[in-house]
Order: sequence, then structure tokens, then C-alpha cells
Amino acid sequence: MTAAAIIVNDTTLRDGEQTAGVAFSLAEKLAIASALDQAGVPEIEVGIPAMGEEECASIRAVGELGLNARLIAWCRMREDDLAAALACNVTMVNLSIPVSDQQLAKKLDRDRAWALGHIRDVVGRARDAGLEVAVGGEDSSRADPAFLVDVLGACAEAGARRFRFADTLGVLDPFATYERFRTLRAASAIELEIHAHDDLGLATANSLAAVKGGATHVSTTVNGLGERAGNAPLEEVVVALGHLYGFETGVAKMALAKVSRLVAEASGRPVPVNKSIVGDAIFTHESGIHVSGLLRDRRNYEALDPGELGRAHKVVLGKHSGLSSVLHACSQLGLNPTVPQARAVLARIRALATQTKRPPSPDDLRRFLAEAPVN
Repeated sequence: MTAAAIIVNDTTLRDGEQTAGVAFSLAEKLAIASALDQAGVPEIEVGIPAMGEEECASIRAVGELGLNARLIAWCRMREDDLAAALACNVTMVNLSIPVSDQQLAKKLDRDRAWALGHIRDVVGRARDAGLEVAVGGEDSSRADPAFLVDVLGACAEAGARRFRFADTLGVLDPFATYERFRTLRAASAIELEIHAHDDLGLATANSLAAVKGGATHVSTTVNGLGERAGNAPLEEVVVALGHLYGFETGVAKMALAKVSRLVAEASGRPVPVNKSIVGDAIFTHESGIHVSGLLRDRRNYEALDPGELGRAHKVVLGKHSGLSSVLHACSQLGLNPTVPQARAVLARIRALATQTKRPPSPDDLRRFLAEAPVN
């Protein structure tokens, strides 16, 4: 598999907006779609036509932006959903259908034979209408693996270009995910997409495992928005694929922080400061041992170069700071304390951090040094 084979399909505007309490305005949808496109995201799942005319109007409005990204509408595998999508002027649809026995029987009161026939019928109609088709296998992770092979055969026979394996309840681990995708890849040449949910905190790991097992596409959301615990975060998937495996998705790493901030504001879901890749504090260091090693050689405590993300290391002073941190911070202010003075300043810093829960300001450092013993 080459790096170019890994395509990101971002579903922030569809599954991301399904996050409880999240609702994007039209202006926010247009801004998010534009930001994703500018960042180089090649596919955007733009909405659900069956929600009604307002949703369809927003889908058409995104289409009128003239983006480079392929726009995909999400539909249930129903003729009325397909008709609604055709009115949205998209070129591709994701037609979703349950594939686990649990959901086929208990959600639709149907069986496997019906599912295979329905896939052939509705996908065929979509193809006859000129649409590219991905079949979304809802609850794929709880489906019989042998039946999924039959589903892939029906998809290919009907003219679908892709099968989306949805870990709808987030129940897989990376080892099982890898094996599932190895089986599917061995059975078919159809495009395979992983749509991972984060209920167990494994969405990114499962997405990477799927790629290693043969997935060609990865479904993501910005900041990991989505139902319940959310989906695989765009920023984590893009950086991890490149950093760990050398797979380039075409998504600009420098743009990830901007997109993250935009979606955080539009969704009303702030990004935790320690959120991987896009959190404000992920390259901030306080521990004395770490700072000392970092100042000697960044590679001592640098697994990911912050420069790749347009970021930089930042040293802050606090309870766990050491002498090297104090001397470095003072030198940045043009101060040149003796070692005994620096030790006295360090004691003041630790007391301040414990009492106020904040780092010292430059004025605090100057005052602590002025009040430190000369010897």
C-alpha cells in the first residue's frame, strides 16, 4: 500500500454534528467545510438529506463553494433518502444499512438474505442515477465476519466503490480490527473505510490498525466530535499515520490547530489543554528533569517535533521545576542569578505555585531575584 492510498473522509458536518447538544449554523457549516478543504481534506461527509429542506439547502450551499473536496451525503439505504440526496446535487452517497444480526433482527425485523438483496437493489438504483456509492455497514464490528464477506460481494456486484466498516458502538480493539480488515482485504479489492467510535478510547488506534490491515479510507471528525464518546479525531489520525508509518494523507498538519479552534468554537466544545496534537499545553514543560534534558538536546524528550504543527516548546515554572528551568527563565529576561540566588528563587516559585495554582510572571521572577540573598 502506498501513502497516497490513505484517504481521509471527514464527517464533522454529519456525525460530528450528531454530538448531543451540537448544532452548526449555515455560516458555521460553510466555514468548517472551507477550512477542511483548505487544509487538504479530500472528502467531506456534508450532511443528511433526509433531515429535510433546511439540511438539503445547507448541503447545496456547501456544494456551491466550489471546493476541491468530494462531498458525500449520508443516507439510510432507503429510496426516499436516495431521492432526497439526488435533490442536493452531490456526486456520492453513503448508503447505510445494519449488517449485524442484532440490528437486522431487532432494529429492522429483517434477516441477512434481505440485507444482501436490499444492497443490490438500492445501490443499483443509486448507480443508475449517476451517483458514486459507499455502503455503510452499521454495526460491522458485531457482524459475523463471514457475512461481511458476502456483503462486500453484494456491494461490488451492485457497483459500489466502497464499504464502510462502522464500529458503531466502539467495541473493537486494534488487534481485532487488524484481523477483520485483513480478512476483508483478502476477500475483495473494493475500497475499505474504517469508521471508528471512541467509547473505549480506541478510535484512533483502531483506525491505524484498520489501515495496517488494508483500509484505504479513514473516517474522522475534528476534535473527535460524534455520538457518545465521539469518533476518531482528524488531527490524531493524520499525524499518527504520517509520524508512525510514513503515510501521507495530503492534509496539512500546520492547518490542524486552526481547524480545531474553529470547530471547538462552533460546537461549543472546548479542546482540553492536554488534548493530543491540538491542545494548547501539549508542548509545555515544567518538570525539572524533563526541562533539563530538553535544554541539553530536544530529542531527549521530543517524540513529535512541534514545528511540524507550527508549534514550539514552552517552558513554564512551577512546583516541579528545577534549577536549570530557573536559570533558563532568568536568562530569557536578561537576568543572571548566581546558583544560590536561583535556588532561593526556586523555593519562592514552588511556594507561589502551591498557593496560587499559577506560574510566576516575569515581574514575580524579578522580585524574587531582587529579594534573594546575594550569597
